Amino acid sequence: MNNKFDALKDDDSGDHEQDQGPPKDCEKEKTEEEDKEQSSRKKMVVPGAGEHPLQYNYTFWYSRRTPGRPASTQSYEQNIKQIGSFASVEQFWRFYSHMIRPGDLTGHSDFHLFKEGIKPMWEDDANKMGGKWIIRLRKGLASRCWENLILAMLGEQFMVGEEICGAVVSVRFQEDIISIWNKTASDQATTARIRDTLRRVLNLPPNTIMEYKTHTDSINCLGGRQEDL
Repeated sequence: MNNKFDALKDDDSGDHEQDQGPPKDCEKEKTEEEDKEQSSRKKMVVPGAGEHPLQYNYTFWYSRRTPGRPASTQSYEQNIKQIGSFASVEQFWRFYSHMIRPGDLTGHSDFHLFKEGIKPMWEDDANKMGGKWIIRLRKGLASRCWENLILAMLGEQFMVGEEICGAVVSVRFQEDIISIWNKTASDQATTARIRDTLRRVLNLPPNTIMEYKTHTDSINCLGGRQEDL
C-alpha cells in the first residue's frame, strides 16, 4: 500500500450508500423527483471489495482555454471535462497516479476535485451561497500544494462537516492559484477554520496572503466569466 494512504483517514462508519440494487417491480408509479434521485444513485461509484471507503465520493474535472477568447458561463460549462469519479482511497490513487501534475501543465489550465454531484461552477446549487479561499503561488509550488490540499480534503482534515464542496488548482502564465470552495460564505466560524487548516496543511509562511471571496462577488466582478480567475 502506498504510504501516502496515511494522509487519508479511513471511515468505517458504514454510512456509505452501497445498495445499488434495482427498484422493486411494484414501484411502477414514480414521481419525476424519485426518478431523478434513482438515476443519480445509479451513477454513483462504490468502493471495491476490500477497499478503504472515503467519507464522500469525489469527481476529478479538467478545463483549459485559450486566453483572450471571449468567455461566458456557457462556454465554461462546455469546456470543462469530467475525468472520473471515485469512492475509495485505492480508486483515488488509480486516477491520480496517471494524471499530469499541475506544475507540468501549460497555458490556462485547471484541475478541479469536487464531491460527486457538485459541478465546479458558481451556479451549482451547492456552491451558489458559498465562496472560496484563494492562495496565489509562485511558479514551482503548485504540484506539492495541490497534492497536500486534496489529501487533506479527502482525509476530512478540515473538520467542518459537509461544508467543503471541492478544490481547484489553476495554472496561469505568471502564477498558479489554489482554492478551496465551501457551501456557506456567511458562516465566519467555518471559513476561519478552513483558513487555519489550509495554512497548516500547506505549511504556508505566516505572511502568506489568503483571500476569501464569495461566489456572488466573483460573479459581480467578472460579469459571470468564471474562466477569468
